[in-house]
Amino acid sequence: MKQSSLLWVFVCAALLMSCGKDEEPTKPAQPAETLYNDAYSQFLEGKYKDSVTSFEEVERQHPSSEWATNAQIMSAFASYQTQDYDTAVSTLERFTKLYPSNESTPYAYYMIALCYYEQISDVGRDQKVTEQAMQALREVIRRFPESEYARDARVKLDLTQDHLAGKEMEIGRYYLKRDDYLAAVNRFRFVVETYQTTSHVPEALHRLVECYLKLGVRDEAMRYAAVLGHNFPGSVWYRDSYKLLADKKIAATPPAEEPSWWDNIVP
Repeated sequence: MKQSSLLWVFVCAALLMSCGKDEEPTKPAQPAETLYNDAYSQFLEGKYKDSVTSFEEVERQHPSSEWATNAQIMSAFASYQTQDYDTAVSTLERFTKLYPSNESTPYAYYMIALCYYEQISDVGRDQKVTEQAMQALREVIRRFPESEYARDARVKLDLTQDHLAGKEMEIGRYYLKRDDYLAAVNRFRFVVETYQTTSHVPEALHRLVECYLKLGVRDEAMRYAAVLGHNFPGSVWYRDSYKLLADKKIAATPPAEEPSWWDNIVP
């Protein structure tokens, strides 16, 4: 008797607990087009976070529809607008895996690159995201070389490489100021060899002349001075290198009389 009474108490308690639970409301099913248009209206009104949720609802209710495909791209773009780049990249990477041949796939790859590009910080900080941007931009160019996205990616890639070269120059100058000439040489050579088309190359060549003269390696100093004089004869950096060589009684080709556009570079 006691056992049956105890069992009844447990049953009643379980019933009370189940009655006390609030069931999460589910959104009623709606046509995919209706859901998408509602989400798009939120996006146009600048309610980007709300639109992300609404676009996701399109995919949840109608995962196989064309509206769901478009909703993924718009959801990522809305996340991008709020600077939630991690969410945007995650959504876009999932899209490229699910729809490798979709007409929006080139745009998805471009947006991934743009998410990284927008996060590039000044040269005084860690440049991991800059390297990610460079890799993503190269991927756009590799996959879709004739697209409008590739054209813009090439421009941004040049700027990204210039940024990374600037970081190397900053570190090289740091070593140079502390008379650690070998470490400085490694940084400046890396700029010359890896980032040949950037605006930092003339200064890097001059700094190599400066470092090698400090180390007493005159042949290497003359070699880099010759490269600098041949490629940038009218630059302020070659005039500085020429002066260093002259002070050491080392013959060199005089700088060009007419300054080049490199003279606008601030030392």
